[in-house]
Amino acid sequence: MSVTAPQGFVAAGGSAGIKANDALDVAVVATGNGHAVPCAGVFTSNLAAAAPVQVSRAHLAATSGSAAGIVLTSGNANAATGAPGRDAAERVCGAVAGGIGASLEQVLICQTGLIGIPFPIDTVEPRLATIVDARGEGTDAGAAAARAIMTTDTVPKEVVVVGSGFTVGGMAKGAAMLAPNMATMLAVCTTDAAVDAPTLQKALQEAVAASFNAITVDGATSTNDTVLVLASGRGEAPTPDALTAALIKACTSLARQMVADAEGATKVAHITVRGAESDAAAHVAARKVADSMLVQCSLFGEDPYWGRIVSELGSAGTTFDIDRVAVSYGGTVVCAAGVAVPHDEAAVAAHMAGRHVEIGCDLGLGTGRAVVLGTDLGYGYIDENRTTS
Repeated sequence: MSVTAPQGFVAAGGSAGIKANDALDVAVVATGNGHAVPCAGVFTSNLAAAAPVQVSRAHLAATSGSAAGIVLTSGNANAATGAPGRDAAERVCGAVAGGIGASLEQVLICQTGLIGIPFPIDTVEPRLATIVDARGEGTDAGAAAARAIMTTDTVPKEVVVVGSGFTVGGMAKGAAMLAPNMATMLAVCTTDAAVDAPTLQKALQEAVAASFNAITVDGATSTNDTVLVLASGRGEAPTPDALTAALIKACTSLARQMVADAEGATKVAHITVRGAESDAAAHVAARKVADSMLVQCSLFGEDPYWGRIVSELGSAGTTFDIDRVAVSYGGTVVCAAGVAVPHDEAAVAAHMAGRHVEIGCDLGLGTGRAVVLGTDLGYGYIDENRTTS
């Protein structure tokens, strides 16, 4: 179970004709009774924000942070589609609102897929009622919703975190364009925690910063990135710290599932930078290494070419001293004080042959630390993206 695990939520997944061959392409997550509950959202930093992002932002503002349902579509991003795209997004929200018994502004929308192609609203709208009517509780309903939001994902991404007196459930999609802030991704979480909207918003922002903002695949930031959370209030009232911790755990799991399913990736890289002047500086440096195509190619070739890592650290724009830096693979130090050192080459080779590669970087300047998850750059990523995708 994922989004249907917390008390008070229903979900559905169905086909509305966006994708070919009646593939699942619409998901609905809503409160069981159609009543609005506290809601929080974090959206893309891309100034070319897609129609669904614009509409959801406006709806959240109009309701002062409440929603009764979320509709998600896949196969068409409804991005760079102008006023007709915003109208289409509103019509989708309106159809779902009518089906669950809520007002238009109480429904939010997420969309993912190809950019710059008009959204087929006249095909989709007549088929929404059947999907909305199919919403239900339980594992199957949550799983259908998670499958319906997939695009280039190869597997659905779901999570359940059980807290003290409350539960958090979540689902997400994302396999590329994973870069700050957030990824080419959609994520919906639900919780039965009793919490107000401002507290929920703060907790979500902290969770996103610790998870979705700490992953990268290709350095590209999407037009549609959205993370939403609904709180039914059917459980107990956790402390803000307990709620934040549960959301961080759920979002981190979803983020890691995205990186593991990245387009064409054969490696998951765990880039740890320590010894920076601050945590913020460490994050910038770690992301510079993770985003480097040269480093990614070395990972794909299982080549411990640490010089590329040092070069990226030195050009990250943060304080750096070549005479203090150290680099390790899987805990084996290969560079210290900025130069090569004798090491167990067989141990490094064995580590690089694995699925998960740990790259440690110590700047020797302070106590700042950060971890960014990345991937290698393989043939599969190019095959997936060399044409419209």
